[in-house]
Amino acid sequence: MNARTLGRLWRNGLALLLAAAFLFPVYWMFATSFKNNSQVLTRDPVFLFAPTFEHYATATGVELFWTYVANSLLVTVGAVLLALVVALAASFALARMRFRGRRGMVLAVMMAQMAPWEILIIVVYLNARDLSMLNSLGTLVLVYFVMALPFTIWTLRGFIAAVPRELEEAALIDGCGRLEAFRRVIFPLLAPGLMATSLFGFILAWNEYAMVLVLNKAPDAATLPLWLTQFQTNFGNDWGATMAASSLFTVPVLIVFLILQRRVTGGMAAGAVKG
Repeated sequence: MNARTLGRLWRNGLALLLAAAFLFPVYWMFATSFKNNSQVLTRDPVFLFAPTFEHYATATGVELFWTYVANSLLVTVGAVLLALVVALAASFALARMRFRGRRGMVLAVMMAQMAPWEILIIVVYLNARDLSMLNSLGTLVLVYFVMALPFTIWTLRGFIAAVPRELEEAALIDGCGRLEAFRRVIFPLLAPGLMATSLFGFILAWNEYAMVLVLNKAPDAATLPLWLTQFQTNFGNDWGATMAASSLFTVPVLIVFLILQRRVTGGMAAGAVKG
């Protein structure tokens, strides 16, 4: 066995160990959701057990569960679509047009992406309160749209800048207007970037907890992250129901990621280095 083969085996083994270390908590979450209470609370870990769905029944039996699901889907899809529409126009302007303040705007987008949104919670709450926008799904859509917008603009700008200008100019010469040239030439080439930014916006809006905790305390205006906090009893946390709820909460993200995986990987890399 030569040195190259040994090096490949060592790297593959290390990669498998790292993958196992990262995936084990996810496995344990799903496994715990199928154990009975005695197996969940035992000091010795249990790997072989007869699965039970009692914790899933408890998790989905919470009052207003389907309202939480509908609210999360509405807020997430609304924020992602709004961010994509606005970011397409903004990224095209930053990538293709030359105007005063363009570099400053690019810098502002990058700084907004790096800034922690938690520092704005108090300001957002005060504005929402003064405008009578508390306990509103529309408010959450706007907040998550603003949070996802900088990354979406930055990534799509890189993709648009990577499209050769000659393709767009050829479409203009053939009689297309600028909007039609964008729709026919540039937009079809943005699929990886659209997938990457859509997944980022989906995860951000789906998982976000702090904003909805502050802005939407009314049960009928809450989303699934608040649902995850409801499995407490007088004797402590119901860990089985918590793991079942966490598993259900994770499944949509896993499904979306698996569907978009190939395009997302290329989109993240290309959008980060081009433009």
